[in-house]
Amino acid sequence: MQPLKGITVVTLEHAIAAPFATRQLADLGARVIKVERPGVGDFARGYDTRVRGIASHFVWTNRSKESLTLDVKHPEAQRILQTIITEQADVVVQNLAPGAAARLGLSYADLKAVKPDIIVCDISGYGDNGPYRDKKAYDLLIQSEAGFVSVTGTEDTPSKAGPSIADIAAGMYAYTNILAALLHRQQTGEGQHIDISMLEALTEWMGYPLYYSLDGAEPPKRTGASHATIYPYGPFPAGDGKTVMLGLQNEREWKAFCAHVLMQPELADDPRYASNPKRVAARADLYRTIVEAFSGLTGAEVVQRLEAAQIANAQVNTMAEVWAHPQLQARGRWTTVETSVGTVPALTPPGSWSLSPPRMQAVPSLGEHTAAILRELGYSDADVAALREQGVV
Repeated sequence: MQPLKGITVVTLEHAIAAPFATRQLADLGARVIKVERPGVGDFARGYDTRVRGIASHFVWTNRSKESLTLDVKHPEAQRILQTIITEQADVVVQNLAPGAAARLGLSYADLKAVKPDIIVCDISGYGDNGPYRDKKAYDLLIQSEAGFVSVTGTEDTPSKAGPSIADIAAGMYAYTNILAALLHRQQTGEGQHIDISMLEALTEWMGYPLYYSLDGAEPPKRTGASHATIYPYGPFPAGDGKTVMLGLQNEREWKAFCAHVLMQPELADDPRYASNPKRVAARADLYRTIVEAFSGLTGAEVVQRLEAAQIANAQVNTMAEVWAHPQLQARGRWTTVETSVGTVPALTPPGSWSLSPPRMQAVPSLGEHTAAILRELGYSDADVAALREQGVV
């Protein structure tokens, strides 16, 4: 018995934020009906062809869903969509352009009038009001507006995060807010309107640099893969060209690092390095000392010393090494899902329930479930064929 079995989500979604949110709901057993444009679908289907001919983003965020094609600008398609929502939906999710859902009669006010217990989650770049309401919002742009890019990268070059973290942040807040709204409805019978802003989601994640620079104080410096305010913390080269990532958190670890990794216990009492703020201020000198100590060691030998001293460390893995990561393998975190091009590997959702496995069903082809969903509404095969002929589905 999956926890969201019996919950139906109707979603008008594209790209990452909303699809990522609704995929989490599908993982927990919700029925997710994904409404897509006939012939084109979610534009993320066309981002690349890296998963044996289909798009990597789409495979990642759309398993276990049903694809229903509808030209929502067509009156008959709007009637079909309204019927599905009225008769079946518990939750409606959308991340269309600002104002588009309202023009289709899918605002919370419109839907609440016919279904008082409906939960509507709107996901946008900047929220449904304010001066930025209609501004276009892509992941890079939100990373920039939220200040993330200003504190990420090297001293000379600001950088975005590799994954689309603004979309991911918004998707996860949408997911958790929907779960809370379902609990609220269970207790009160009331629906809910949820307004998720990518800017607000990522700004929440920026809490540490924001508070660090409170009242006009200097913000954290861009330090590449190093930490802006803790040192030593980051990448260091070994003598064989390998990069070792390590991090110290307290004075006990600093003393162990000096004695058992650098083999220079006297450094622990050097007044230049007597506290973390002092080590941060002297990072250039300390970096040279560490690199010199590591220059006669292989990466594996440095890691061996760090492990013996109980100093946190990590490898800088490639994607191929992550696919083969021994910890993920040992915990059985890989499974498979079906796609239109065959079976592909998939990571099981973090936090999977011990009482029931996560739902890991196929990534849908465009419009794969259109006929079946319409038959549920009473349409015959001839009706479906006629709707296709008219361009409705």
